[in-house]
Amino acid sequence: MRLRWIAFVCVGALGLVACDRPRPKKPDPTLGRVTGLVLCADTGKPARFAEVILTKVPVENEDPSDIVSPLIDSEKAVTGLEGRFTMEAVKPGRYFAFATLDGYLDPFRGLDVSRLEKLESDKERALDALKQWKANLVDVSVAAHRTTVVTIDIEPAAEIEGTVTFDDGSPAIGVHFELLRKTADHNWSSVGLGRVEGWSLPEVSDRHGHYRLENLVGGEYIVCALMPPDWEDDAPRVCTGNVFRQRDARIIRVESAGVAQGVDIVIPLTGMHRVSGTVRALIDDHPMHDGVVQLLYADDGEKTRETVLDADGYYQFRYVPSGEYVVRVTHVSEIDPNSPEDPQTREKSRILYADKETPLSVATDMQSVDFALTEAKPSTVEEKH
Repeated sequence: MRLRWIAFVCVGALGLVACDRPRPKKPDPTLGRVTGLVLCADTGKPARFAEVILTKVPVENEDPSDIVSPLIDSEKAVTGLEGRFTMEAVKPGRYFAFATLDGYLDPFRGLDVSRLEKLESDKERALDALKQWKANLVDVSVAAHRTTVVTIDIEPAAEIEGTVTFDDGSPAIGVHFELLRKTADHNWSSVGLGRVEGWSLPEVSDRHGHYRLENLVGGEYIVCALMPPDWEDDAPRVCTGNVFRQRDARIIRVESAGVAQGVDIVIPLTGMHRVSGTVRALIDDHPMHDGVVQLLYADDGEKTRETVLDADGYYQFRYVPSGEYVVRVTHVSEIDPNSPEDPQTREKSRILYADKETPLSVATDMQSVDFALTEAKPSTVEEKH
């Protein structure tokens, strides 16, 4: 499963996680002070009520576990009517500063997430995020007993907007979205780092089915409308061009600071089915409740959906288009019921089960796609780790 970060920022600024607006700190003469001005690059006017973030530069001997998100905010402030801000009691050190405002570039939507996911440590990801967004960052050195003055220019962002409807013409209301951007190496990377209640992007379609995805860098995109189960990986999707598969989707091109309009998606009401079943242990038929079930396309193994087992070992995929698939059960494990009560000892006694998959031709509802798993052999366990 993909790595995920939660960017601890406010809805008004980046639209990722609800939180309080940053509150001013009391001045501390033993620490540093950062003050400055944020300007809109396209108008030259002050960026009023923009959120300013200082992100700390990881140092060579820093514990990687201290880094919980690339470009994490060490300090935050909000500009006033003149576009000015002040941060008191800032710890001495080296930082990068950036600002966010609706309609302007948002680093958390501009980073190549697929590139970050290939790196092994949080520290490497933090450094790479800084490298990717370097052109939009201001280097800030903070010293005790001193005030550092900075000016930050924010660049206007691209937007994609359109309407999502069902094929009977009614609006699709409350639909979430997956946004994919073509990277420099011609692959596709998801846009958005944080997840709020299971979704990478907080935007949903309104009562008219209209949507708008903002704060983007220019480039090539694929937009997918996600029908609303509980979380993104489990969501059925229909992508631009009214297709189910990413590889078949219509590519949307939007210039920097431009707007791609009329990016409409139509969701079919027929021809989709439910696939469900149970996963149990072969040895005594008890249900497994800690594992992942994936639905893959049979021709190339592309993952289309992913869900988790419930307490009864049950899973289901709703709204599956007719076609050829593979259902794979993976990452299944359980605590040995005979292990001691001590939590650490119990965790070490965890039993892993071997992955299993079956081909599936979907043309109607299929409600008994069941699996019986055996314990994994030691070599298989080592491979999993």
